[in-house]
Amino acid sequence: MDQQTPHKDPKNLRMRLKKSLVNLGLLLLTCLLMFGIGELISRALFKDSTVLFPRYHTDAYYGEYHLRRLRPNTTFWHTSRDGSWKFTTNSQGFRSEHDYQYEKPEGSIRGICLGDSHTQGFEVRQDYTYSAAMQGYLQKAGLRAEVLNTGISGFSTAEELMFLENEGIKYQPDFVVLGFFANDIQDNVKCGLFKLENGQLLAASKENIPGVKIQNFIYKIPLVKWMGENSYFYSVLFNATWNYFKELKYRQQLAAKGEEGAQPGPQVEYAIATTQEFSDEETLLTARLIERMYDFCRKNHITLIIIDIPQVIDQRLKSSFPQGLREVAEKSCDVFIDSEALLKDFEGIAQLHVPHGQRHISEFTHLNLGVAAARALLQH
Repeated sequence: MDQQTPHKDPKNLRMRLKKSLVNLGLLLLTCLLMFGIGELISRALFKDSTVLFPRYHTDAYYGEYHLRRLRPNTTFWHTSRDGSWKFTTNSQGFRSEHDYQYEKPEGSIRGICLGDSHTQGFEVRQDYTYSAAMQGYLQKAGLRAEVLNTGISGFSTAEELMFLENEGIKYQPDFVVLGFFANDIQDNVKCGLFKLENGQLLAASKENIPGVKIQNFIYKIPLVKWMGENSYFYSVLFNATWNYFKELKYRQQLAAKGEEGAQPGPQVEYAIATTQEFSDEETLLTARLIERMYDFCRKNHITLIIIDIPQVIDQRLKSSFPQGLREVAEKSCDVFIDSEALLKDFEGIAQLHVPHGQRHISEFTHLNLGVAAARALLQH
């Protein structure tokens, strides 16, 4: 007579399965409870200082370069104590509600705006970026104008240059706007795309996709997108992890240059530069990148406009360019928008930067920069 072994007994299997399901349920319940407690604590302690600014980056190949871009055909929200802002991207990963063909419409003028989160328009409505202001002003002047906002949060001058040379040029731009912010100087080191050798700019790498692989994975999970836009606890954890690896990469870049003792300071991705002091090599690297961008634009008969995105230091307006680098920038473009001169009369009167959050430039500042750039372009 056959006898069932204990582990094959159907009743025993059902009991084991039931026990496993109960344990799994308890584990999930515990995790939810802990997350809920973490969320309550985060909202109580950090709601005013924490921002829900998910980056929504993915990767793209531009020629031989593997870089970041915004996730195409995506709509998402940013929230801080100052408000909420809607972002819509097109199929190219630009902040736009419609796509652009490589071929420029006949009889039109087209520009490309390069930059980081200021250019992308963090803490600004989609139609109030300086890219949108430029387009509106040029259209009001009777031109059939398109101004593409290709800004990517965290982008460096090096990444912007490679995007322009390998992808942006395909859109047949008549003008290029480089929105330069002070933290670009260190970001050019961190990205590792270029290095200096005897003062000359040399390619060092063809890839920079920080944080992209993990984002490509986690954004396949619908709940993660919701948490990124609604959970303060998730935001605190994600930003702490992001900033840790961002600082680690910068230290590795310094170590590779024999500067292990250098102190990079906190690498929180705020719209406030973490330092006002840069090494000669950092400054020279950025200078060479700007010079190369200008050479590329001239060879392709493109007008280069550089916008000095203003900082706020001790409640005062300040240029993003150190003096020596500013001189290089002014010589390496067709139009230089001096934000200090442009906005000084509004200091203490108008809100030039968003007061809390990450303190990006305000819609008022975007409007003034965009109109100034458009006017200068028409005069040029």
